[in-house]
Amino acid sequence: MSTPHMTATRAEVCVVACAEAWRGDGEILASPMGLIPRIGAGLARLTFSPELVLSDGEAYLMAGDTVEGWLPYRAVFGVVAAGTRHVMMGASQVDRYGNQNISCIGDWERPRSQLLGVRGAPGNTVNHATSYWVPRHSPRVFVERVDMVCGVGYDRPGGRFHEIRVVVTNLAVLDFATPDGAMRVRSVHPGVSVADVRAATGFPLVVPEDVPQTRAPTDEELALIRDRLDPDGTRAREVP
Repeated sequence: MSTPHMTATRAEVCVVACAEAWRGDGEILASPMGLIPRIGAGLARLTFSPELVLSDGEAYLMAGDTVEGWLPYRAVFGVVAAGTRHVMMGASQVDRYGNQNISCIGDWERPRSQLLGVRGAPGNTVNHATSYWVPRHSPRVFVERVDMVCGVGYDRPGGRFHEIRVVVTNLAVLDFATPDGAMRVRSVHPGVSVADVRAATGFPLVVPEDVPQTRAPTDEELALIRDRLDPDGTRAREVP
């Protein structure tokens, strides 16, 4: 493997961090929701996780531009029930135990803002691996208590197959590898300090004594991102 390329952008570091979420998953359905996660899943498939199954977000199973199979929406529920899926969702709010909100801001009986709705978040977080992508890390997203629980966190009964793997943001990678399932800083992106992450979070984070830097893409990965997966550079619109 080639050495990391020193001129990688923050967006490209985020792509690699998202790709790493699927490392070692084997032959499962990867469901990336959002631009950076989609590029990340494609990068994982082309490099260290070739067994990943990717869809076009509707019904086709894809290998790049090649259609590999057909997975109509009704069949996705069978995949979810079997636990053979790892979704990377967005989050309007996340709290210290990984409870996620995409439904509303404010009292649910009379919210200040109506969002997407609960959708499939509860089922995702009780039966197979779930990760989150947050392109703008701020105290408005990382809150002490979410206004409505959509995705289930570690302070609630989640069942045998409950796993929130990582939360990737434009500043850091976070996980829940703590005794009580509280959010922990796994790594900070190049140019970001732990203090920056703490200041952008609305609750105390668990911070290990030694926090590594999120790895930069290799030359090979950069070439795939820039020339094959996102030649138009749309990643920079999500993470400038």
